Parts: sequence; structure tokens; C-alpha cells
Amino acid sequence: MNRVLLFLLFAIPAAQMSITVSAQAIEQVKATTGTGRILGTLKDPTGAVVQAGKVDLKDLDSGLALSTFTDQAGRYVFDSVPAGRYQLSGGSPGFETAIRRDIVIAAEAEVEIDLAMSLERKETVVVVTAPAMDRPLVVETNPRAPRQPIPAHDGADYLKAIPGFSVIRKGGSDGDPVFRGMSGSRLSILLDGEQIFGGCGGRMDPPTAYVFPGAYDRITVVKGPQSVQYGPDISAGAVLFERDLKRVETPTIELHTSFTMGSFGRHDEMIDVRALMPRGYVQAVGTRSHTDDYRDGNDSSVHSLYTRWSGNAALGWTPGDNTRLELSLAQSDGRAAYADRAMDGPRFARDNIGLRFERQHLTSWIGKIEARSYYNYVDHVMDNYSLRTPGAMFSGMNPDRRTMGGRVAVTLQAGNPTLIVLGGDTRHDFHRGRSAMGKTSADLATAAYLASPRIEDMRFSQLGLFAEATRFVTPRSRLIAGFRADRHESVDSRACVATTMCPGASPLLNDTRGAIDRRTLTTGFGRLELDVHGGSGTLFAGLGHAERFPDYWERLKQDPVTLRSSFLTTRPEKTTQLDAGLLWRSRAWTGSVSAFYGKVQDYILIRWKPSPSVTRNVDVTTMGLEADIDRRLTEHLRADATVAFVRSTNDTDGAPLAQQPPIEGRLGLTYQDDRFSIGALSRLVGPQDRVAIGYGNIVVNGMDLGPTGGFCVFSINGGYRIKRSLVVSGGIDNLIDRLYAEHISQAGVMVPGFIQSTRVNEPGRTLWLKVGFDIY
Repeated sequence: MNRVLLFLLFAIPAAQMSITVSAQAIEQVKATTGTGRILGTLKDPTGAVVQAGKVDLKDLDSGLALSTFTDQAGRYVFDSVPAGRYQLSGGSPGFETAIRRDIVIAAEAEVEIDLAMSLERKETVVVVTAPAMDRPLVVETNPRAPRQPIPAHDGADYLKAIPGFSVIRKGGSDGDPVFRGMSGSRLSILLDGEQIFGGCGGRMDPPTAYVFPGAYDRITVVKGPQSVQYGPDISAGAVLFERDLKRVETPTIELHTSFTMGSFGRHDEMIDVRALMPRGYVQAVGTRSHTDDYRDGNDSSVHSLYTRWSGNAALGWTPGDNTRLELSLAQSDGRAAYADRAMDGPRFARDNIGLRFERQHLTSWIGKIEARSYYNYVDHVMDNYSLRTPGAMFSGMNPDRRTMGGRVAVTLQAGNPTLIVLGGDTRHDFHRGRSAMGKTSADLATAAYLASPRIEDMRFSQLGLFAEATRFVTPRSRLIAGFRADRHESVDSRACVATTMCPGASPLLNDTRGAIDRRTLTTGFGRLELDVHGGSGTLFAGLGHAERFPDYWERLKQDPVTLRSSFLTTRPEKTTQLDAGLLWRSRAWTGSVSAFYGKVQDYILIRWKPSPSVTRNVDVTTMGLEADIDRRLTEHLRADATVAFVRSTNDTDGAPLAQQPPIEGRLGLTYQDDRFSIGALSRLVGPQDRVAIGYGNIVVNGMDLGPTGGFCVFSINGGYRIKRSLVVSGGIDNLIDRLYAEHISQAGVMVPGFIQSTRVNEPGRTLWLKVGFDIY
């Protein structure tokens, strides 16, 4: 509580000062906002112009919207548009709305964009099976939409449906996400712009374990090192969980609720209430999810039960169209059983407080200023007695982690066709632990660790500056580039290496206790985007370089040469990667291809077996692609397909890189009419024989166990819109009840009352039903 009060003591005056400074800047400049012009033609699927079609222009920052209608030549025009980022959409009865996102309008500039509509898709409810890339290197999906297979209510399982993602399964929940074969800190996870880290030294609680997707409006994935705005840890990409609250002109009450039930005692509840007013808003969100142990395709029970709940609140002040000040609060907890280790997680407590300020359209050249600060606290418990039948000895561990950070940025309109974002961010986190091992009862173990003081073992700090610019070379081509520099520092306070106890003469006494590792690392990228065929397609190619500071889990292990601490000998990871691809939109076809080729110098590799576990630096080559295609067969019937492939090599050892997922494809067929939809999904996964047994990632014992064969899983789904505000959807996952496990899943361990498996098996046949009710 004292830390929260200290946070508010500094954060609120800082926000007030930001408002004062912004107001003074406006008074001093006394200039009107610069404006530009956007125009174009609205066309139907045959290429003919559409008269009297409605065209909407929405400011992506403020939410304000403009509308107009096309003339007899199908032309539209918006004059005197304030400089900024916009979304353009055009529609007409009988046609599906055509949408173009992230349009930059600069002061005194003219942008011409044609919109091509397709035949109206009279879909009622879409069961999401594979979200597709909708703009270069970006995938956006709605976490509240029903999806198949039904995910656990955590961040990782929601990402699994996106091509290129895999999940390291440990139990029923809290898996570790893997993107393009890269895991851990290579993937930046941001919750409304805030970073969070788990406490478990074995990654029982990755950052996504504290994500409750139902509390957010949007999940956005940025592929590769192709942005510098989302922190320093983006060598593989970034995942953004975001809420979307905008100012309204008239008071409005919104209610969003859903209830899901399914096999193995599964039930989820979510409620989101919003009171929106011209001068502010209030939001309250609650989620809860529970399931018992699931059964695999062999009808064997898997130690996998979990219960998770969260509460989020936001209080916003919007005195005008361009100003917002928001205070947000979050609290969550849960428990989860694990089939891959000797302990379970009876506690996953998180407390969060955040403060955010935005001001837009200050002058003709200052488009936006934004500032945020946040405080996250994670209190995690692991033990071998709360969620399983205990043995003779009772042990518990209670790590915690505090993370405090902030970000400030300004968006500038630099000349006619250029948009620049300048900013800085900082982060400080502290990891502590306490434990009680080998006690004779559960009560003694719990009392012992609760009575022990928490001892800090490692802390990290980071301060970064960044700049990212978008320049329109022509109305149909853009050059995006960015650069950031980060100063990192880490302090080692451990008494022992790879153990919690080490007597005075032990070789595991920490030889780097008190050591400080300081580094300045850089990240940069450049990308060209080119619209082709009248805007129906986009070609893109980008080159990025990212340098990553070794994280907490990588520094815990031993050095492979000295078998002492690897805290100072583990070198930063340096990734250089080319990303290129194509997006295509037409009447009957939509699709995208995103390919990559990268070189990683000093890739941080963990060797788990033979013991002891060590951290190594090796050089790696990685390549792969994700592709999706959607084909409209008839007015109501469409087919879609996706594929994801990655191939990575440990160049230092001349061997495959460990923990790489096999090739995966999905085939879908969906029928839709005005109120009803039904679909089928086939997931096909190939064999994987490129393995490095004993090597892997930072998840405890997350290593290659050997080659695996392929498998195919077939599922069906459907939906029915009872009325505009009420939608029912459902499905059967793994319809034929196949027994299978993912290649990168963890090894099963012996849990009393359960059958041990080579890998943690996936759920067998699973039935589910979801009801969604919304009031606007």
C-alpha cells in the first residue's frame, strides 16, 4: 500500500504538470491545427463507380468521425482534415464495407485513395479459427469473439490461433507462447502499454499468465523487429492487449457480457459495464474462468484444473475532444495445476495501478503528446500439496516481483508527408523469493515460508529513447523507419547459483554476488510499403536489427565452462532479420504472405540435460513464413487456409535449433446466411525430426525430448444470432477424440492419481457453448 501511495504521490502531480505544460504550449503557439485533404473513388466488385455511397473518415487517436457521400462519378472528398492518423471506410447497400487503416494525413498534403467493395457478407457470428494479417506485419483480433479450439482464459492460448504461434503446454492453463520458434523475453507482452513479468524461476507464470483477454477489446501482434515503440524486447515481435475507450457526445451506457460452458466442468463468465459521458467515462470489467482436469484422447485424466478471476476498473476525464486523463486499476488471482512439474500454483495474485494522459492536435506540427506510468506487483506461490495428493515431504515457494515503468511520446507532423514519433520509456523490476522445503505437513510448510523474509536475488532497470517515422514517398508508397537506444542495468544479489541453499564450502556459492552488468543496446529497422493494383494489394519489405539484454531466467543458470554463475558471461542476443510479404484484397480472394530470414548472433540457448543446466551463447540462422488465403465460393460459402513454417539452425554446433515447432496448416469451410453460420476446421501438423535433445528454452526442463510424428485434428462450430444483442455459438473441438501432444510441449511427470505421459497430452473431444449479450 505504501508503494501505491508513493506512486500516486509522484504520478498525479506529474500528470497535472503535463496538462499545465500542454495548455501553456497551446497558448504560446496560438496556431491552428494544420489540415490536409483526402479524396478518391468508391467502386463495386466489377470496378464500376458507386454513386451516393457513404464514406466515413475516423481519427484513430481521438475517435472523431467525418462522413460524406460519393457524387455521380463515384468521387468523394474531405477538405480541411486535421493532420493525423485515420481509418477510411466506404459502403453501399448490398456491398461489404471497404476499409483502409493507418492513413496518415499531413498538414497541407493531399492523399488519394480508391476504395473497392466486395459483395456483402451476411454473416451473423464468426467463430475465429485463424486471425489473418490485415496490414503489413500486423495481426489484429477481437479477444471477445468465440474462437476454436476453445482457449484457456489466458493470453497464451488466445494467441495460439494466430498463424506462427505455438504454446508450450504445462497443464490446463498458463502455457508459454512461442512465435516463429522464439520464446521468452524475445516476445514483448504489453497490457495497455504496460509490461509485466512473472515470478517463478521455472516460468510457471509467464507474463501471459496474468492476462485475462476478456478484459480487453483488441489483441494486436506486431511481427519481427519492425517497430521501436513497444519497448526493447521485440526481437521476435510484440503482443498488445488493449482497451478502447473513446469520448462520446451524448451520455451512453454499454453492457457487454458473455457466458461459456464446456466439457470437463468448464465455465467462463465476463461482464463489462461502461458509462460514457462527454466529459469522462467509468468502466468496470470482471472475469472468471474455471475448469476441472481435462481428459486426453485416450480418456486419461490430465492434471490440469484451474480457476482464474480478474477485476479491472478505469476512470477517465475527457474535458474536450482532444484530451484524456485516465486512472486504471486491476487485481487478479487464480490457481492452476501442472502436469509437467513437481509443484502446482495455488496463487497468482497481481495488483496494478496505471495513470495515462493524452493530448492531441496541439498545433499544426504537434499531433499528439502522451504519457503513462504504472506499477505492477505479482505475488506467486508454488507448492506440492495444495492441488495434488502430497507425498511425505511438504515444500512451498513464494516469489514476488515488482515492476514500475513509464513512457512519454510526442507525435510530430514534420513537413507535408512525414509523421514522426519521438519518445522515451523506462522500467525497473525487482525479484525476491522465500521458501520452505522438506517440512512434515502442509501447515508447517505454509507457516514457514510466510514467516520468512523475502530476499532479493536480482533486479533490472532500463531507460530508452526512440524515434519512429513514416514518410509518404508517393500517395501509394510509404517508408517507415525507427531507431532506439537503451541503457540496461542488472544487479546480482543471489547467495547461491542454481540452488537456494549452499553451505560455506559449496562450489555453488555465487561468485558474481553483488556484480552489476551495464550495457547500452540498440534496435533499428526500415521498411518500404507499396500499394498496388489500385490499393487492392500491398507489397512490403523491411530489415530490422534488435539487441536483447539477457533476462532473469537466462542469468539463473550456470556457465558451461566454469559451472559457476553465468550472470556476467551471458552476452546480449543480437538479431538481424529481413521481413517481406504481400497482402491482397479483391472481390473473391483475400490473403497474405509474410516471410522472414534472420541471423541471430549470441542466441541464448539453455542446456537442460545432462545436468547441470547451463546457459550458452550460439549463432543461429532462422527462416520461415506465415500465409493465409480466404476464397468466397458462393454468396454464403467460403473456404480459408493458413500455413506456418519455421526452420532454425544452431550454426555454432552445426545442429538444429531446439524447441522449434513443425509445419502447421489449417483448412476451414464456413457457411453463413443472415442469422446462422456453421463451419468446420481441420488442423494439420507435420512431423518434426529436427531436434537437439536436452536443449531448449527458459521454461523449466523446456527441452527437445525427441522426434514427433504429425497429426490432424478435426473440429466443427456454429453460431446463431437470436437478435441483434444476443448471439449463441458453440463447437466440438477434436471431434474424433484424437490422442496427441504438441512437439514443444513439456514432458509429463509422475503425479499421484494420474498416468505419466512422454509429453503433456492435449485435450480430447471438447464440447463448448458461448452466449454473448450486448447493450449499446
